[in-house]
Amino acid sequence: MFRSLTLPIVLMVTALLSGASCGPTAPVAATEPSTGVWTDSLILPGESHFKSIRQVTFGGDNAEAYWSFDDTKLVFQAKNPRWGTKCDQIYVTDWTRTWPDEVPPIVSTGRGRTTCSYFMPGDTTVLYASTHHHDEECPAEPERRPGGKYVWAIYPTFDIFVADLNGQLVRQLTDSPGYDAEATVSPRGDRIIFTSDRSGDLELYTMNIDGSDVRQITSELGYDGGAFFSPDGSKIVWRASRPQTDEEIRDYKELLAQGLVEPTNMEIFVADADGTDVRQVTRLGKANWCPFFHPGGEKIIFGSNHASERGFPFNLYLINLDGSGLERITADDTFSAFPVFSNNGKYLTFSSNRNNGGTRDTNLFIAEWKD
Repeated sequence: MFRSLTLPIVLMVTALLSGASCGPTAPVAATEPSTGVWTDSLILPGESHFKSIRQVTFGGDNAEAYWSFDDTKLVFQAKNPRWGTKCDQIYVTDWTRTWPDEVPPIVSTGRGRTTCSYFMPGDTTVLYASTHHHDEECPAEPERRPGGKYVWAIYPTFDIFVADLNGQLVRQLTDSPGYDAEATVSPRGDRIIFTSDRSGDLELYTMNIDGSDVRQITSELGYDGGAFFSPDGSKIVWRASRPQTDEEIRDYKELLAQGLVEPTNMEIFVADADGTDVRQVTRLGKANWCPFFHPGGEKIIFGSNHASERGFPFNLYLINLDGSGLERITADDTFSAFPVFSNNGKYLTFSSNRNNGGTRDTNLFIAEWKD
């Protein structure tokens, strides 16, 4: 989902590009990808918040890079044929490393499909969602709907696991029928937030670090997912669809009954960490997603295609919690998304199609943040 189905949204952009008779086939990029060193040559005109950028991966589909609590490591998901995996798996790296040729250490089992990794307190374990315990093969990706509508699969075999940094499973945190994924951890180290359809709808839940004391914290019809805690752990931010008309509600329910969601109309919401005092931040239309708190706690950075005419480009934006002060951060021609600040606020990881040598590769980048 827009967190769990993160790489599928990259594939959505790819599909849009491949099906378009006009428009760019790739973002403005160097003919040959540059090496993973700090440089200002990867900064596009208008990207004033970046001091320099370093490319981390070089090929395949790479997304959702999250920092360890001590800011020394990154955990991310990737699908790269050169790494010998058929669908998304979870990898961990020292944040100073780049991976132009070698394969980074894998911490998932290498079986099934995985998604949504995050460091646990202490930085010796990570959590992620996986289907491997039901089937070692990759589950099938859904085809486009009649009329070309793009949909995500809500794989009912996703459960949330904890593994150590050597890839050994430590425990299974969820075991209810249906979809459990999109888990992240509070900076306080006490609660996990995740998305589940155990109620019959896609809602947000929280639980203790050991998987106990599960609490449902959203209840409005529509997809709620991709949630993150604020730097002090007092608030949450997430993306949500809110079908309103009879037709929208019918379509949403029919797709969900088939284990599918159409992710083309989402807005950003914030609330207190227990789900109370819900406020809608964006009213931009189209797909607004992958939100994350600015280190100061008073702004949200997120990905959006609201300014596009044909579904792309996706770029990063900053906005105040009250919905004011919208500011574009990146200037990609195709795709920038999955922004995550380091805990010390000095760096921003994100995924982008820039500098891919004219391919459709989506790579991880780290930017030095000016403010």
